Amino acid sequence: MEETAKKIVYSALKPTGDLQLGNYIGALRNMVAMQDEYDCIYTVADMHSLTVDTVPADLRRRSYDFMALFMAIGLDPEKSVLFVQSHVPAHAELTWILNCNTMMGEASRMTQFKDKSKKAGKAGINLGLFDYPVLMASDILLYQADLVPVGKDQVQHVELARTIAERFNNRYSPTFKLPEGYLGNKSTSKIYSLTDPTAKMGKTDDNTAGVIFLLDEPDTIARKFARAVTDSGNEVRASAEKPGITNLLGIYSVMTGKSVKDAEKEFEGSSYASFKKAVADAVIEHLRPIREKYAAYISDKGELDRIIKEGAAKASYLARKTLSKVYRKVGFIV
Repeated sequence: MEETAKKIVYSALKPTGDLQLGNYIGALRNMVAMQDEYDCIYTVADMHSLTVDTVPADLRRRSYDFMALFMAIGLDPEKSVLFVQSHVPAHAELTWILNCNTMMGEASRMTQFKDKSKKAGKAGINLGLFDYPVLMASDILLYQADLVPVGKDQVQHVELARTIAERFNNRYSPTFKLPEGYLGNKSTSKIYSLTDPTAKMGKTDDNTAGVIFLLDEPDTIARKFARAVTDSGNEVRASAEKPGITNLLGIYSVMTGKSVKDAEKEFEGSSYASFKKAVADAVIEHLRPIREKYAAYISDKGELDRIIKEGAAKASYLARKTLSKVYRKVGFIV
């Protein structure tokens, strides 16, 4: 009896800032969990980083850091394809062809472009910022992905990838799978800033006091949680009226594997100060083995480069199969 082919998962993280707890809880943990059920392709999306001002040395450092952290959290280069986006030229090559099959109106309706261009002002808008959803479509379609784990703010981009794929398939004959967005575990998909529990914790936040980076020292983590914004009253209970405490309970739940309800019982009658210390201790202990494994990977650049090169070779093989079909169908001499 033939084995059913596993579905293909594609996911990418952009190294525009250091990886933080929100990335880990919302995306990275799920990426690890999906390795046994799916054929997973995971990318350090360095090409996407160029849509904003980037210091070259920082981009290079973070690209290495991301790969080392990917493996430190449990992404296995023997199970999944792990690679750096710019090492596979097919991403840029397919993007040009998809650009020629994307309407200006479709690209201009992307909510993230509208939001980011408002923040940047006219002087800060480059063509890459406008076009990056098409590069994202290229990333996904190159690998014939079935599922794309995304946050709610990226669902629109997966829908654009489907639209472009469907248009190409109708025009030239079936070529691309139509991908679906995968929202994952909704209960733990979003972690909020420690200084503003109404805003998502982000790796590019200006105020780093509200962000727990995966490579923060234990003392730094303890200090950030000690200063975390809480709410009026003194009850450790999750509710819409207590966004600060609710956020901390969510973090504690993930770090310890306990339910929020069990955590509420555990800290019944406790002060906010003792609760925040317990959350900090849980985060420190949870991240400790990740930090230790990261230190081992990042200290051996030769081995890290070997893994990156092998991942690029695997990704290039898969990408080239799709790109060759596309080239023939549009009329290029292959």
